[in-house]
Amino acid sequence: MSCTIEKILTDAKTLLERLREHDAAAESLVDQSAALHRRVAAMREAGAALPDQQYPEDAAELKDASKYKPHILLSQENTQIRELQQENRELWISLEEHQDALELIMSKYRKQMLQLMIAKKAVDAEPVLKAHQSHSLEIESQIDRICEMGEVMRKAVQVDDDQFCKVQEKLAQLEYEV
Repeated sequence: MSCTIEKILTDAKTLLERLREHDAAAESLVDQSAALHRRVAAMREAGAALPDQQYPEDAAELKDASKYKPHILLSQENTQIRELQQENRELWISLEEHQDALELIMSKYRKQMLQLMIAKKAVDAEPVLKAHQSHSLEIESQIDRICEMGEVMRKAVQVDDDQFCKVQEKLAQLEYEV
């Protein structure tokens, strides 16, 4: 299975878009629950009886809305997101291992080629050695950048997970209060 940085970045962008959509849906649910909470509080303050007795059309509406249980849908999507995040982490680790292995193989290959060139020709190998060193430094800097990008992505996912958990806790608290 070929795994490129572009594919990983594309997958990360897709996950980020999904997380944003879920965040927007969660905020919408929080707004709806806040409106419902205000409505219930207003009914309590007015000394109203149960909604079934005075407002049968509202009661039917509330019963229909309770069928969907958005928190169950969100928890299922949250599980899928966590699975995708775990797969993404595994792919990152695999990518880093492959890059390290490839770098080791290429380093040995370059050394062998350098030795072969020296054996065939008694030519000054210093320019080739300098090119190899500069190339190695460039690759190391690119690996460092990739690792930094991966760390930033991991932190972003963690922050988003924390935010999602806070929203879930708030929803649960609001449901409990209602």
